[in-house]
Amino acid sequence: MTPPPFPRVRWTSALTLAALGAGTVRARRRLRAVPVLPAPPTAADGLPRAAGWRLLTARGVEVNPATFLAACAHADRAGLRVLDLLPADLGAERALGLLRLVDPAGYRQDRLAEGRGAGYAVLVAEEVLARAGVDPGGTGLEGAGGREPADLLALVRRLKEYAADSTGLAIAPALSVGRAGDPAGPVRTAELRAQGLPPGVLAGAQLAGLALLAGLAGRQGRWGAAAAGLYWLQPYLVLGGPGAPLRPADLPAATAARPARSLAAAVRTAAAVLRTPDGAEADTGSDTARAAAYRAELAFGTDRFLEPRRTDCPWCGSRQLFVRVRVPDLLQGKPGRFTLEQCADCGHVFQNPRLTPDGLEFYYRDFYDGRGGEGAGTVFGRLGDSYRRRAEMLRPHTVDAPASWLDVGTGHGHFCNAARAVWPDTRFDGLDMGDGVGEAERRGWVETGFQGQFPEFAQKLAGRYEVVSMYHYLEHTRDPLTELDTAAAVLAPGGFLAIELPDPESRMARLLGPAWLPWFQPQHQHLMPASNLRGALADRGFTVLAEEHGRAHQGNDFFGAVALTTTRLAPDPGRPWAPPATRRGRALAHAVRAAALPCFAGAAALDALRTAVARRTDGGNAYRLLARLDDRRPTAPGEDW
Repeated sequence: MTPPPFPRVRWTSALTLAALGAGTVRARRRLRAVPVLPAPPTAADGLPRAAGWRLLTARGVEVNPATFLAACAHADRAGLRVLDLLPADLGAERALGLLRLVDPAGYRQDRLAEGRGAGYAVLVAEEVLARAGVDPGGTGLEGAGGREPADLLALVRRLKEYAADSTGLAIAPALSVGRAGDPAGPVRTAELRAQGLPPGVLAGAQLAGLALLAGLAGRQGRWGAAAAGLYWLQPYLVLGGPGAPLRPADLPAATAARPARSLAAAVRTAAAVLRTPDGAEADTGSDTARAAAYRAELAFGTDRFLEPRRTDCPWCGSRQLFVRVRVPDLLQGKPGRFTLEQCADCGHVFQNPRLTPDGLEFYYRDFYDGRGGEGAGTVFGRLGDSYRRRAEMLRPHTVDAPASWLDVGTGHGHFCNAARAVWPDTRFDGLDMGDGVGEAERRGWVETGFQGQFPEFAQKLAGRYEVVSMYHYLEHTRDPLTELDTAAAVLAPGGFLAIELPDPESRMARLLGPAWLPWFQPQHQHLMPASNLRGALADRGFTVLAEEHGRAHQGNDFFGAVALTTTRLAPDPGRPWAPPATRRGRALAHAVRAAALPCFAGAAALDALRTAVARRTDGGNAYRLLARLDDRRPTAPGEDW
């Protein structure tokens, strides 16, 4: 028998060693990409303009005038409006955590990247503070301190939204915070939440990683010891050595005692999460009022939120209907059960009975804004590649950049913000029912935000736009054909209509059944096959120029199925539309979520494989169409050309 190659290699240890090595090299490269503030200019060189800037600092952090002036000069030269200052003696683990989250080389250019910082000092332009509604207090260096690091971390995350392509990081050599001890569990939990990170999940992952390294070191000989040793030495390998731009005061201790300190930090964080109810950091009064309002509404039941069941297909009029899926609200866990029926003749899938307008308001509430606004914003902010692919679909079909673009169902304007990198000279406007469209305008992500139903703006916006986009919008509407009529009305002749929708003909819809995320009940009202949409566009004077399936695929089939199943088994204990959670209920929810972590990891791997296959075979869970409005078109339904 031929001996296996590399017979003494322990592959689990080797893969772990490779992953740690790659992470170490990446962190060191990122550290070298962080700018270092130069010495401030002298009076002979001309002092930088300090007016118009505010320096916000954490409690106990003092920034001398020279550093303030150097930061102002650097921000002016680089065209920055928000600049987070990293102390030269920043703690080792805090520095490593920041380098895991931020790639300084692309941080500024990524308009959707979340704002990140060290949590000690941040320089902000006054106009950005004004648009963000932040009162800095004082002027320049005066009266701007006294915040907790968690508050500054959350603030930088918010300010990046108002300075999407003008936020940066810099090391301030003269700024010092001294030797800070490891934060207590509640403090670390608050800081993680301020950055939009789930402390319970991260603590669980950290404990699992330490257990893996201990097992490798004890059972897999030299390879296991090498993996554990690399983890142990990582702080010094990244942050130490001659010429390192950061000089953490705790680097020797952080390196020598890393396993013990990491274990203690994970245990403290996990304990704090278990002691602190979900959402405890939120406004208690607001949560109490919200819960009371939900109780009052639910006292009348949820049947009143549904219209009578219709007996014919809203797309083709056929009466050959059958039930495709029945599911509860797996998104938020609000009471109610919903049915999607399918037309046997045209394949159209629709909610039947459908929600009333009051029902839609009830089930949308606290999902995209309010209680769920932050989570929804985080999800949308991670779709930058998808947004850019949508914007680039237009390139082969136009010579000049479009002058005007209306994004319908824009939410908080994430697509428009990302699309500016593709079409920097285009005016992007947004339309949505929610308050987020006004926030998008204040952030500068859209030029003008229109709030309301799209058909209400048919006359006001008639013929104004060269491009109208509807990305994952039509499936939310009560009457998608009327929405297409409105799009034809607001487009100039020869204008483009871009649409992206879930594909009800996807194989994954059959495989995953009720756990297929794009069913998205109760929000999705209609899911139409691509052939149906092509026909409807032709009836309205459009010519389809391009159709994409694989490139429109959203890699969330398996991950979404695990998430929906987890939510079904362990709903959010703090949801205000449910009875107050008991201690046992909270413990059960945490246990189910912890048990689901390996399932999420496996689902992510399957989704990556599924996405690669979808790209190669042009078959995915969504499709995207680009159509052009003909110069000559019917002026009324049924009218001849």
